[in-house]
Formats: sequence, structure tokens, C-alpha cells
Amino acid sequence: MRFSPVAMVPMLLSVCASGFAADPPKPADPPKPVQSTAQEDHKKMLEQLKIKEIRRGADGNPNSVNAANKDESKATPYPDLPDPLTLKDGKKVTTAEQWKERRVEIVEDFDREVYGRVPKVTPKVTWEVKESTKEKVGSTAVTTKKLVGTVDNTSYPHVKVEIQLTLTLPADAPGPVPVILEFGFAFPARPLAPGAAKPWTQQLIEKGWGYAILSPGSIQADTGGGKARDGSYQGLTTGIIGLCNKGQPRKPDDWGALRAWAWGASRALDYFETDKAVDAKQVGIEGLSRYGKAAIVTMAYDERFAVGLIGSSGAGGVKLHRRDYGEKVENVAGSGEYHWMAGNYIKYAGPLTAKDLPVDAHELVALCAPRPVFISVGSLQVEGGWVDAKGMFLAGAGAEPVYKLLGKKGMGTGEFPKQETALIDGEIAFRQHEGGHTVGPNWPTFLTWASRYIKAPEKKAND
Repeated sequence: MRFSPVAMVPMLLSVCASGFAADPPKPADPPKPVQSTAQEDHKKMLEQLKIKEIRRGADGNPNSVNAANKDESKATPYPDLPDPLTLKDGKKVTTAEQWKERRVEIVEDFDREVYGRVPKVTPKVTWEVKESTKEKVGSTAVTTKKLVGTVDNTSYPHVKVEIQLTLTLPADAPGPVPVILEFGFAFPARPLAPGAAKPWTQQLIEKGWGYAILSPGSIQADTGGGKARDGSYQGLTTGIIGLCNKGQPRKPDDWGALRAWAWGASRALDYFETDKAVDAKQVGIEGLSRYGKAAIVTMAYDERFAVGLIGSSGAGGVKLHRRDYGEKVENVAGSGEYHWMAGNYIKYAGPLTAKDLPVDAHELVALCAPRPVFISVGSLQVEGGWVDAKGMFLAGAGAEPVYKLLGKKGMGTGEFPKQETALIDGEIAFRQHEGGHTVGPNWPTFLTWASRYIKAPEKKAND
């Protein structure tokens, strides 16, 4: 049989189409993280919220015409607090089972309006011990591990997150030990000056406990945007928030840095649960200032943490939002601090006010119930009034009904105590020490109180 050249053309085309088909186009690389200054990102959030401007916050300078209020008679413009024991349908909470229902409501309000929502699915964290060293804390032999938690970024390779954590444990412990996890920075031990108080790390080790230090900045940068010292970009489109959002700006109810840092603390606790030298049922959380805010958020949301030491957390932490004393909502909602919170929080600095918040800090403490929480603060004379010691005390007092419902004790008083009065009879504790912006002077009192709940493993008689 003979084929004409014309008849061969369709056959040749068919062979070419089936044998030499072009490869499917490769998917385009995802865009790199959006970059902006904190001021620019803040402005974009205002646009999402359809807000033109917010009220100015208070000034720390007492000579400013807009100086922060220090007059107690003017500190309570909104005296009525939300009731933690009243459901949204108006029913009173009278049982532990009903509290579970109310707790869900309170968490939802904090998620939506204050701290933001953590994504339902977050990337896996893989922990690796990078270094293990033998050393001494005081005269006690310890082992210190330097760990890195690598966050899976296959969904968005432009953002890399490596969580930095150190863990120090007594070298000769007879069993798994309790651990206090601090938001902070690891520094090499230094010899004590004559007469100096022992550092908190040494106090813990001498009790047979361990300590860990988690670097918040390795989880999420403490800024809404801008360049770091090394020239790299840092902001809400990087870190764990940026990784989950694939480099795009936040929505109004997305999580802020406080929830991100708390998420990182929970991932550290995940690791502790795999370390046979750690008693993961006896892990506490501690932090100071903005990290005190992160500590109370961690304690409130992750019920695995056994105890909390909350140092001078102020506005956005344990201080009542409805108080006008020192720093206030308008400060936290401004371009310097808004990144700690959900974008929706900005609404309460204009057009709404703190009075319109569906929750307040006493309910954040209540979310920790029945677990013990110690509220620490410095003196008015040395630390100053910016963090509002009384506002934090009142939040502790406001959480007491929930603790009582669950069979626990609060501080036992609604009267603000004299400085250095230790209210440590119940599961909510409070002490205002004579020092400045530090937890330091309260560590001995905290350890005395916390020892009722946290126990080191006992050595055997022949040890």
C-alpha cells in the first residue's frame, strides 16, 4: 500500500503530539514577604478596620501635657468589669462543668478582639540538640543543652524560623525534674559579687529544679516591620506569623506577637515531653514586661503549664484594660506596640474605648484557673507607675471567683496591700517588691509559694 505525502501529514502531527508533548508549566514561585515599616503596616491595618485615626496614648514623661495619669481618683473611668461567671445568654455559672462552657466564650473574645487567632494548623517543629555541655551553676554541677526547633517551611520557603532554646538541669538529679521556662536571653554565668543575691537560675538549681530560656525573637520579631541591625527585614510578614500567612499582611483577627511567642513556648513544652530528664507535668512559665505579657498569655491558653510567674506585665498583660493609670489601651494600639495584639484591638483606641472590650485582664487570669499564678511588680518609687501595680492586683482579685468555683483560693482581699506584703495563701499570689523593673527580688517568695505545687524528685537514702 502506498501513502501520499498529503495523507502522511495528520499521522506525523499525531506522532509529534503524543511523543513530544511540552512539559507542564512549573508553578510560579510564591512572592517574597511584603516589606513595610511598622508605621506603614499599622496604617494598612487602620484601613482594613476603616479607621482614619486613633487617640493618642499617654506619655511616660511626667512633664508632658499628655503625661500618663498617676492620680488614683481618676484611674477608674470604667469601673464595671465583665463578669467571668456569666454566660453570654445571661445564665450564671455555678458549676465547674458550666465554667468549661464559659471558658470557651472568653477564649473566643480574646482570640477575636485582643490577641488574635492562631491558625488551626501550624507547621511542624523538629527539635535538635546542637550542643550539650557540663558546667556549674554556683557549686552545683549541671548539664546545659542548646536546642534549635526548626519550623517546617516547605509551604513557604521564603521565611525560615529556627526557635532558640537552652535547657539547664542538675547533673545528678535522681529523676525527672521540674523546669521553669523563661522568655528571655541566655547569658554566661558570672561570679557573684560579695553580698549579692543569688541569681534566679542558681536558686532553681539549688532546689533541684531546672530552668530553660526561650528566645522570643527567634519565633517572631518584636516589631511590626522594618530593617534589623544586620540589614535583614523583620516584621509581621516574617517569623511564624509571616510563615503561616505566606508573607502577606495580617487580617484584623490574625495573631500578634504575644500569641506567637506563647505558641513557641508550647512547642518548647512539646520538646520537654520527649526529654526523660524533664518532668513535663511540672513546667512553669515566667517573663518580665512584654515577656510577662507573653507569659500570662501562654499560661492562659496552654493548660499544660503548671504554674506562672508574671513579672510587671502591665497593659496587654495582667493590668486591667479599663484602668487609666500609666500605660493604657491607646499606647498598646499605637504603631510601636500594636504588633503584640490582634489588629482588632486597635478599634478600642478609636472609635471604641476600653469600656467596649468584651473581656478584660481579670478574665485572662481566670483562664489559668485552677492552676497557680504569681503576679509580680516593682515599687512605684523605683519602677514607676507605667505598669500600674494596682491595675494588675485588681485583675488578680477579679479572677478570684473563678478560682473559688473550682475549689481554689485567691488572694483573699480586694484591698491593695502595702509594698512587700506577700499575698501567697492561695493559688493567685501577689507581691510588690521594693526594686525596679525586674522579677529579681520576688524570686525567693515565688519559690516558697510555688513549692506547695511543684516538687523536685527526692533523693534515695543511699544517694
